[in-house]
Amino acid sequence: MKVKADGGTELLRLLFERLGEGADAPGEAVVPDLTAAGPEGRTARTALALREATASGGWTLLDHPMLALEVAGSPVYLEPDAVVVHPDGTWTVVEIKSFPMIDASADAAKVGAAARQSAVYVLALERTASVTEGAQVGHRILLVCPKDFSNLPTASVVDVRKQRAVTRRQLARLTRVEDIAAALPEGTTFDPGRTPQELGSAVEAVPAAYAPECLAACELAFHCRAKARAEGAVESLGRSVRGELGGLTTVAGVLAAASGKEGDPADPTVAALRRAAALRAEALETANGGVRCH
Repeated sequence: MKVKADGGTELLRLLFERLGEGADAPGEAVVPDLTAAGPEGRTARTALALREATASGGWTLLDHPMLALEVAGSPVYLEPDAVVVHPDGTWTVVEIKSFPMIDASADAAKVGAAARQSAVYVLALERTASVTEGAQVGHRILLVCPKDFSNLPTASVVDVRKQRAVTRRQLARLTRVEDIAAALPEGTTFDPGRTPQELGSAVEAVPAAYAPECLAACELAFHCRAKARAEGAVESLGRSVRGELGGLTTVAGVLAAASGKEGDPADPTVAALRRAAALRAEALETANGGVRCH
């Protein structure tokens, strides 16, 4: 599915059909060269290309631009599939995926993941748009997928305002790297040249909230899992379980609350645990009595 071939003619056609209200049909779009040294250089080159494209008043296709977004006080570099600049100065994120769109419908979970990914690109673009005269970042992105089971492209417009708002709130709540570093004991270092004992002590000095999802993304997940299990932390059971248990933070505390040894009976979480424990005990008693449940 070579949707960006021939100067992005097919991509621009799809975008114009779905988001080209009030604009002239794109002829041959400008495709600027975005090559530069390093991510910082590519980010600066992309910002310059966006400003020039906005000022030109025509259609411009940026193929694999480099964007920067501040996350917890540090820059993170992002590379969307494409960004299209409209003649009116609107910037539209284009996300190209390999999953099919069958009868104009695609897998909802995959579309949701693409929307969350694109929302991050929108936030990064807004940083550049805020200092670019006449620019505005569109809250609707163009999702391009194979049509049915062919290699022909088709597209759908996805509104990412909700995902953008959620991501923005999550980023605002992140602790800055400087604040984390300031809370560490003086002299803490993660220099690979240190002894295993020194590195272990340094890692222990950093608090972590383990969840099973960490295993797929973090090299220290096994260390944090062992620590969470040793402490009996409910985080080891998953974020959803942790959220359901409210103020109960340890497995021992959960079992004590379920058995009636601890906890406030008026607490909805404690009451639910005790009901579940009673149902389990009843089911086991019935099973031991040889009565088959239907």
